[in-house]
Amino acid sequence: MKLCVFGAGAVGGHIAARLAASGQEVSVVARGAHLEAMRARGVTLLHGAERICGAVRAVSDPRELGAQDAVLVTLKANMLDAFAAHCAPLLGRDTAVVFVQNGVPWWYDERLTRLDPDSRLARAIGRERVIGGVAYSANEIVEPGVIENHVPGNNMLVLGRPDRRESDTVLALRQALEHSGMASPTVEDIRQSIWAKLAQNLWTSTLCTLTHLTVREAQEREDLQPIAARATEEGRAIARALGVAVERAPRRPSGAASSGAAHKPSMLQDYERGRPMEVEAQLKAPLALARAAKVHTPTLDVVVPLVAAKAAAKGLFTD
Repeated sequence: MKLCVFGAGAVGGHIAARLAASGQEVSVVARGAHLEAMRARGVTLLHGAERICGAVRAVSDPRELGAQDAVLVTLKANMLDAFAAHCAPLLGRDTAVVFVQNGVPWWYDERLTRLDPDSRLARAIGRERVIGGVAYSANEIVEPGVIENHVPGNNMLVLGRPDRRESDTVLALRQALEHSGMASPTVEDIRQSIWAKLAQNLWTSTLCTLTHLTVREAQEREDLQPIAARATEEGRAIARALGVAVERAPRRPSGAASSGAAHKPSMLQDYERGRPMEVEAQLKAPLALARAAKVHTPTLDVVVPLVAAKAAAKGLFTD
């Protein structure tokens, strides 16, 4: 397949390295020193003792690439305007667009207008192209062009169309990912995986950002465990109220619900590095859906505003 990874940072770089190393024709859209390193040496994934090197075509301008079979968009949710503005050259008649992101995706509910201001994404892409993607994969850029994976052997990328139709493109992408070494199981409804991960992120993104602990450190603190459990259950309650059977979502290759990795979640990494934070998609949008469904969320009603205020005070989120 002719594939483009748009926004090949930590997660996108991981995916690009695997697909390219397995023989797929992969291009990446990136910027800065990371782009220059991938132009010169491709992208390298450190996966435990394994070093996976993928030869990719790296560009900053999508006009250099032309139409693709599929585009995997791995930008943060709050950076998707860049894709809406520059995606046209990548889109042929049948090009699918896979949005691999944390939180509630822009296409999930048209009432969540803050996820797609002025309907820029809907107009630029068209909902018929959309494939939802949920990545279970803890990664970090350790130097330009080099990605370290913190959960070797326990990575998964779940794909599914919002209309639940098993298209040829979805099947081909799953096959390509499995061939590359990343699990990509079938799913009844991609919303199951969205909420399964959200239920996890609702506590990791809040408690870790507030405490600056890694996921494992937060899991091991007895005083935080009840808060994490309540936040998780409130996330699952929102999903149930929306008719989503979270318990039917595919599980990670290890069989565990979460990785338990000794790493900082992406929201905390963004806070510490002064990058815009996905507060809207990961935290505020789930609460908006809870309000619409009349779900009681007393724990999230405390921790989400605290994170939002902390992010806003540093200029990393605008409420």
